[in-house]
Amino acid sequence: MPAQVVCIIPSRYESTRFPGKPLADLCGKPMLQHVYERVLRAKAVSFAAVATDDERIFRAVEAFGGRAVMTSPRHRSGTDRIAEAVDSLNLKDDAIVVNIQGDQPLFEPAQVDEVVGPLFEDASIPMSTLIYRIVREEEIAHPNAVKVVFDAKGFALYFSRATIPFVRDPGTRADYYKHHGIYAYRRDFLRTFTALPEGVLERLEALEQLRALEHGYRIRVVVTPHDSVEVDTPAELDRVRRLINGK
Repeated sequence: MPAQVVCIIPSRYESTRFPGKPLADLCGKPMLQHVYERVLRAKAVSFAAVATDDERIFRAVEAFGGRAVMTSPRHRSGTDRIAEAVDSLNLKDDAIVVNIQGDQPLFEPAQVDEVVGPLFEDASIPMSTLIYRIVREEEIAHPNAVKVVFDAKGFALYFSRATIPFVRDPGTRADYYKHHGIYAYRRDFLRTFTALPEGVLERLEALEQLRALEHGYRIRVVVTPHDSVEVDTPAELDRVRRLINGK
């Protein structure tokens, strides 16, 4: 039988740039509800839940009929929060856990099926994630659009908020890829990942996926044809609202 696929959405209330972001109103629903409902439309997913450390988020999820799991407020990253939530679900070691960020209310449900594909195909791959070829010029240099470079077999070499690759010679063009915050992990690898010490590069770039690379674990990247708007500020929420309304 194929491995079970569960999706956990890590969600924090506090945010430096946008406090209360998960519960911000988006066309009559909390933004987090849009994410949750899209997750349930993915073909591969058999179970979904929100992992949070905030009672307001917990109550809001229950109010719209979703599942929520309370977790510690001391986690270093969303993956650490997900690992605690998963521990309460009694999953098998070969289960696949998908991490969807709660600030991507327009992601395509098909992206969940895309990200789990490599783990079904190759049992040696511990985790995978989605990337997208950048088409909006302003994202190439923007630190909120995390860039990624990868090898000939589709494994990540590095993630950075800086523009990579750097093009030395004038007139030479490069394709740039940005990272979508959608991951798939094997259940047993989640235990390994959360036991690893924080990496130096992880701390400098504030990118949790670098912890895996720094400790020698491979991350398979999947190029998705679907872009996904990440909401980091109220202005970006307004942009998503216009997109939903067809403006």
